[in-house]
Amino acid sequence: MDKANAKARIEELRALIEKANHDYYDLHQPTVGDRDYDMWEQELLKLEADFPEFADASSPVQNVAGGLLEGFAKVKHDPPMQSLDKTHAKSELAEFDAFVRKTVEGFTYLVEPKIDGISLSLRYSGGRLVRAATRGNGLVGDDITANVNTIKTVPKVLPPDAPRELEVRGEAFMTREGFVELNARQEAAGLETFANPRNACAGSLKQLDSRVTAERPLDVVIYNAGGVGCDGFASHSEMIAAFAKWGFPVAPWSKFCKTIDEVFAAIDELQTLRHTFRFEIDGAVIKIDERKFYDILGATAHGPRWARAYKYAPERAETTVEAITVQVGRTGILTPVAELKPVPLAGSVISRATLHNADQIARQDIRIGDRVWLVKAGDVIPAIESSIPEKRTGAEIVFTMPTACPVCGGAVARLEGEVATRCMNPACPAQLCRRLEHFASRNALDLKALGGKIADILVDKGVVKDPLDLFTLDYSELAGLDVGEKDAPRKFGKNALNLKNAVVDAKELPLERWLFAVGIPQVGVTVAKDIAAEHEKFSDLKDSPVLKNVIENDTKKGKERKILAIKVEAAKAVLSFFASEYGSAFLDRMLSLGIDPQRGARAAVATTGPLVGAGCVLTGALSRPRGEYAALIEKAGGIVQSAVTSKTKYLIAGANVGATKTEKARALGTEVIDEARLLELLGETSSDKAEQPADEKPSAAAPVQGDLFG
Repeated sequence: MDKANAKARIEELRALIEKANHDYYDLHQPTVGDRDYDMWEQELLKLEADFPEFADASSPVQNVAGGLLEGFAKVKHDPPMQSLDKTHAKSELAEFDAFVRKTVEGFTYLVEPKIDGISLSLRYSGGRLVRAATRGNGLVGDDITANVNTIKTVPKVLPPDAPRELEVRGEAFMTREGFVELNARQEAAGLETFANPRNACAGSLKQLDSRVTAERPLDVVIYNAGGVGCDGFASHSEMIAAFAKWGFPVAPWSKFCKTIDEVFAAIDELQTLRHTFRFEIDGAVIKIDERKFYDILGATAHGPRWARAYKYAPERAETTVEAITVQVGRTGILTPVAELKPVPLAGSVISRATLHNADQIARQDIRIGDRVWLVKAGDVIPAIESSIPEKRTGAEIVFTMPTACPVCGGAVARLEGEVATRCMNPACPAQLCRRLEHFASRNALDLKALGGKIADILVDKGVVKDPLDLFTLDYSELAGLDVGEKDAPRKFGKNALNLKNAVVDAKELPLERWLFAVGIPQVGVTVAKDIAAEHEKFSDLKDSPVLKNVIENDTKKGKERKILAIKVEAAKAVLSFFASEYGSAFLDRMLSLGIDPQRGARAAVATTGPLVGAGCVLTGALSRPRGEYAALIEKAGGIVQSAVTSKTKYLIAGANVGATKTEKARALGTEVIDEARLLELLGETSSDKAEQPADEKPSAAAPVQGDLFG
């Protein structure tokens, strides 16, 4: 390449990378895949090396990428928070190995997961957390102390054996399960969904109101030293073991390697495990374990020469958008869904992917007939990463949202402040099916005989036209209802009696369960509990002065705001529901049925029981819902923790738990037990578990549940 062409390409690449950095770090809306971005970086680095006359200190590959946010105090990093040089080929790692062996002898590699999250620094003084900061541009970051203080696994006070002055660095992330739940809440509320867990984490940490951050399922992994408190460690692995002892969450997997071939085997092994972690990983980090070699090997302005990041090829598949259909959810939101030509991806065959809303489709320019790249967001949710415009034939069709509900034909509208389009007809059959299913769900009224399939049948056959119809049904007739398939009829049978008994019991459930069961946007389980705690009975919600005060105090400027856990959006949603024609009629009918749920007694902290004071962490695939185990542990006086610390007595390990995690737990003095032993401690047996209703059979291949509490 001649100088003129090299200069033009260098300028083009710098512009592409700078725009990608802005989209990724500032807007948290990536517009280019990791692979393409990394290839641009590598090409630019080579061109700048081959044509040094065009080198520029402001080049994006000579600096750490990452933006700074308005509204946050700035923190200077000393030493700077660097990034890692990245490779995509094992041949490049072999070159790295050759460089290291020419420089030093007698070293060991340590391979760790490369977590796809947000880099941060934690600073302790006098043994207490005094500052948390983002990486920012490497030299200066944003002070996010208030937000990080809401992350339960971040130690706020260090144990006596830890340095009084300490800085550690690591990665904040959003758990896979939490990402799925957060997007479901966002979509139900008509708000923008997040593209992936990293974006969701970034959006959570940049909140100016830390109460919002507190509601997000964030966690951290600490994997490096900062400026003070870590000079005495001979090796990286020794330092990580100390971090774990001091209560910091550390990576659940690592492997020592003597040769580059062992490194290759380790990164291949890690790739097979990538979907088992609570966090997303996009590669492996290969470090020299012995810290005495770090100064000898040195660093560039971009990153250290004693470590490399190996990026896995993205798991994605190319397919065709054959159609875009529209679903209607229980809150009336119209959700466009891409109907895809079936394609295998990450262990399953994908034929559908949500497109979320009209803005998302326009932003990605997805058209019917497009060839697209398909990925799994959070390794769970099928998502279209991008269209492939260069493969268009001209026959593609631009999608537009319907002007009427595709199910009931009723009016649709896009409410102020929302990205979603909603069906405005509360009697819409599509809404009713999902509302009925939600009404009967475990955290609502727990009507075990009424699952999604039965809800669809009851609505389709006109048996139920409103959830409250369940309280006036003739259950003797319901027993004869055909709930089978077309070629395999089956009567509802004894499940009718099970449902009747559950409905009778539901009348006595507390206010918080009923409020959640109604399915009001913005009101999840936690918010329902917060609102219920401030009211005596369900009927008090209609004209609640408490909710009105929450809204009023939020609008006051320069005055002391009333500190309540209730969100303003939730308060508005509840009052709007009861002010609507449907909500008012719903309350009137409840009262006519003699149902006015009361506030339940607050659960007291158990001071007696077999687990009093015992810290417990649940991990792996368990046979019961984790919330159920957590409730049993707390009832027995135990303390449910999100990660193993020196105060953890029991690690309750289900299936698919790596040896590294259990070994680290034992090193901290934590006893590793299985579910059977936990039930023994609780005074239960596995036979105590409730039987599954006959109409709701488990699937043959249920997905393995990942870590929730550790």
